[in-house]
Amino acid sequence: MIHIPKVMARVFTCLTVILVSTANAQSAFKNFGSIQMHSNASIGFHTDLVNDGDFENNEGLVGFYSDSDVRTVSGTNRPVFNNVEIDAINDLNLETSLGITNELEFINGRVNTPRTNTTISLDFINHNLYAGEDDDRYTDGYASVLGNNEFVFPIGDDDRLRPMITPAQSTETLFNGAYFFENPNSPTTFSNNFNTDDKEVVLKNISNNEYWDLDGAAETTVTLTWDTYSNIENISPLLQFLRVVGWSKAENKWINLGGVDIQGDLTEGRITSLNFIPDNYEVITIGSIFSDIELGGSDNYLISPNDDGANDALVFDGLELYEQNELIVFNRWGNIVFKKKNYENNWSALSNGRATIKEGDKLPTGTYFYTLKFGNQDLDRSKKGWVYISY
Repeated sequence: MIHIPKVMARVFTCLTVILVSTANAQSAFKNFGSIQMHSNASIGFHTDLVNDGDFENNEGLVGFYSDSDVRTVSGTNRPVFNNVEIDAINDLNLETSLGITNELEFINGRVNTPRTNTTISLDFINHNLYAGEDDDRYTDGYASVLGNNEFVFPIGDDDRLRPMITPAQSTETLFNGAYFFENPNSPTTFSNNFNTDDKEVVLKNISNNEYWDLDGAAETTVTLTWDTYSNIENISPLLQFLRVVGWSKAENKWINLGGVDIQGDLTEGRITSLNFIPDNYEVITIGSIFSDIELGGSDNYLISPNDDGANDALVFDGLELYEQNELIVFNRWGNIVFKKKNYENNWSALSNGRATIKEGDKLPTGTYFYTLKFGNQDLDRSKKGWVYISY
């Protein structure tokens, strides 16, 4: 049944639609032509929608309703609506994407998208507003946003809403994302595993309870959330050591993406990353870094060159005894990013290497490796290790 309470002439243009019967004898509304809803139009779908035509230049209100059946949107083309409400107790399944240009209200049921196909999603286009989301009403699968405002993804899994937040952007930007309540060591919908033992040396623990997939070509920060099922205390009992981490497509290991604006406690909270490009990472989750004491040995260092007067530079104890020393710092690809003879314990992450894009810029957050040649009477003596830069 399709409920159309407004005048037909105001609802449809170039109309070619039919009612068809599916395999389970449930009727469906199928569009082969071109349909346009005007500002005072409203359509209530009490049946499935199959869109093989043009159904995207719409105003008014569209509702998907069912007290028992699963509602389905399918077809070769994405329908795009202005205002949408979902009141389908047994969920709305998307077999093709569904676009929304104004407001969405979750009344009953979830929106399910196939987790094995990131091209099918609930699309918020120039997002304005949605309401009603909770642990029973969210997108189980992928949701996308196109726009430049802050966006809280209404995504979840396994009866839990688990938001992910992208900040306001300087230009119109597209991001797509989903939440997975499963162990990244054994994902069910990805072709490879994300081994939590394969990680940067500064990383201590990686969540084995959950992860998110965020796709997008624009550099951004992201805010991840946790709840009691996240078992944050197993990652770090001290919130200041939490970090957003990502599985690098290039390096096949977990990389520290930073952690700022950490709020909450061990049972509920949120953490924001530094800037990164989502498309460079397969999935992201929450991890932790070692504390200064836990770094182990005198060869490894952690510096935070943010000019706050604390741990701003790489300092070697007793270096004043070796005035003919030489310090060489490499990035993870083996390129020299800093080289200095007669080093004076004052390196604050500035780069002078030939691989530097702009000499004098501070290096980004990450792990770097160094060799310190002592010189003087100890001509052959050297010290090697790594230094982690965190702002």
